[in-house]
Amino acid sequence: MRKGELTTAGLLALFSLYLMWKSMELPVGYIRGEGPGGGAWPFWLSLIMLLSCGMIALNWWRGKSPASRSDEPLLDGYGWRTLFLVGGGIIGFVALVNVVSMYGAVAVFLLYYLRFLGRHGWPLTLAISLLTPLGMFFFFEGAMQITMPQGMAFTAPVFDVLYEIIY
Repeated sequence: MRKGELTTAGLLALFSLYLMWKSMELPVGYIRGEGPGGGAWPFWLSLIMLLSCGMIALNWWRGKSPASRSDEPLLDGYGWRTLFLVGGGIIGFVALVNVVSMYGAVAVFLLYYLRFLGRHGWPLTLAISLLTPLGMFFFFEGAMQITMPQGMAFTAPVFDVLYEIIY
């Protein structure tokens, strides 16, 4: 547990530094007449994450957190199984984005997560798995005017109907 806590904080700190460096390719300050630059939110959120990692490392060094005082392994058998099932679901989600669209991938992931990992009933699972991507579509495509990946050509009829509702 001790090594896991410090290793995770260290890896997240490195990732934070990378995101801060990468976000500086765009303006990170305030642009007069426009507002925050394109890199402002990623930069400042990454800085907050870096500071949080620093606090985790400090608490680890001082022995303040339960994990910093524990000699138990980071993950037991159940933890590894859960990591595999959830991580595999996320990898499947990412793989499906270019096939069935961002919204289709969200629907499939929610179906998998709620029904098979969470063991929720079919009515709740189907309601959330269908309404969440639909709400996301109208928010991103309609309200924000941000186009998400739409997958392969066979998903086009669904998007045609939804775009008719928006426009």
